[in-house]
Formats: sequence, structure tokens, C-alpha cells
Amino acid sequence: MSRQQIEEELEQAREMGRWLSDEERDHLAARKQEERLAFEHDQRLRKRLIVLAGVFLLIPPLWPVSAGLAVYLLFPQSFRRLMVLAGGSLLLLIALGIGTMGVALALLWAVLS
Repeated sequence: MSRQQIEEELEQAREMGRWLSDEERDHLAARKQEERLAFEHDQRLRKRLIVLAGVFLLIPPLWPVSAGLAVYLLFPQSFRRLMVLAGGSLLLLIALGIGTMGVALALLWAVLS
């Protein structure tokens, strides 16, 4: 082990009030690795979306898509909630439309019979 690793372990022991076992240390290192990978993935995705939004800005018919990407990049959590709400509303609207068509067809069938 290097001196830096030993110092990091000592600092962790001071924070936790005890020395970490090998399993706990491995678990903590794995969790940090997962967080780092997730952060890098988010950064790559963000960079791609920024480039895509820039391309969409160059094509006037795609400006609404660019605006949507800009809102997603600025407010990702709120945008996800908004999209879930919009998707649920769309499904409800479709269900109501199908129900209305069923009732209309039943009434038309009753009138024509």
C-alpha cells in the first residue's frame, strides 16, 4: 500500500470512529467506482445532447426539439417528472377517446337498428 492509501484509511477511520474491515473497504471502493462511472456516463450523455441541441438549432423545423433538449439539460429531474406526467395524461386521453368512440358506436348501432 502506498503512503497516500494509508493516510486515506486513517482519515476514514477517524471519520467512522473505527477501522474498516476489508469487506467494508472493498464495498466502499466499489461504490465510489460506480458513482464515478455514473458521473462519467452522465457527462458523456450531456455532451452528446448539447451537440445534438446545437445541430437542431441549425434546422428551423427542429427548433422545438432543441428547446426541449435545452430544458432537459437545464432541469433534468423536473423534465423527467413533466414527461411522466405528460405520458400519463396522453394515456388517459387515449383511453377516454377509445371509450367515447365505443359509446358513440353503441349509440349509432342502437339508432340504426
